[in-house]
Amino acid sequence: MVSSLKWLRKRIFGISLQEATFAKRGFLEGDAGLRQRLEQIGQIFLLGYQAALNDDRPEGLVRQLNAIEIELRGFAFEGAAMGLALLDGLTPWKRNRVQSFLKGAGSEYAYMVYVGVGWALARLPWGIEWYLAQLNKTWGMEGEIDPVLGWLVLDGYGFHQGYFGWQRHIQEMAVPPRLSGYACRVFDQGLGRSLWFVKGADVRRIHHAIENFSPSRRADLWSGVGLACAYAGGVERAVIEALQVAAQPYWSELSQGAAFAAKSRQRAGNLTAHTEVACQVLCAMSAEAAAGITDRMLEDLHPDGANPAYEVWRRRIQAQFVAVQVNP
Repeated sequence: MVSSLKWLRKRIFGISLQEATFAKRGFLEGDAGLRQRLEQIGQIFLLGYQAALNDDRPEGLVRQLNAIEIELRGFAFEGAAMGLALLDGLTPWKRNRVQSFLKGAGSEYAYMVYVGVGWALARLPWGIEWYLAQLNKTWGMEGEIDPVLGWLVLDGYGFHQGYFGWQRHIQEMAVPPRLSGYACRVFDQGLGRSLWFVKGADVRRIHHAIENFSPSRRADLWSGVGLACAYAGGVERAVIEALQVAAQPYWSELSQGAAFAAKSRQRAGNLTAHTEVACQVLCAMSAEAAAGITDRMLEDLHPDGANPAYEVWRRRIQAQFVAVQVNP
């Protein structure tokens, strides 16, 4: 019976590794090595997703995820979170898989887990509306969603829509119909992350794509690009330097995204050379120092009335990099 259910899960919800190839997605190709790197990341994500569909028990799932090399393991945890969230959404009698994951091995990858949940909600017809309702509740009453990192679900939703629907959301710049207010801004951060893949990490193509958007959306898009550059990597220092030039006047948002990547990797204990280089260029400091800024800006963090705590956090971090730019 158990094996039959696993087969049914994979049969209905399985996603082929071919879905992460540039050829299948219709992404613009450039350097072959870079394309292979970005395709590999997508496929590692899908391996994590498939692992969760195959075995949602924490012990068995984590064993499979930890078999992935540590530098890429975060993407597997992200994919697993998508699988667990999808199962949670389809089994109202058992909706604790993601929370159990976050309380266990997923805690170190909390940034990635929340992003992965956003992928799942993009595929559930009621998912985003339900999640937004939870965000609008009084925080702390049930303790199920982190009041700051919980917003990363909208980032994951934005990445999913850009990755799988780039023609509509990037080329046509469509505004997601089910979102409004601040949720649209976090969506754009995720959409910006997807540009790193959709445009093959090509600075000129990324810059051109963002310039087509209205000015009110560009800052959040650049924030996402900075995050993807520092976390996913795949390019040389000279490309990152060109990215910094192209992002003006959104340098602080680009830096904040890189700092998020540094913190996510530091928390999971998998800081990499490419994250270090990205932070040196985009943040004018080491990855450890950039991660430290994100920690300090969490102190005494509260919503300011007009903005959620997540936005207050982002603005505090961005202000730190404005100060670095003014006083190098």
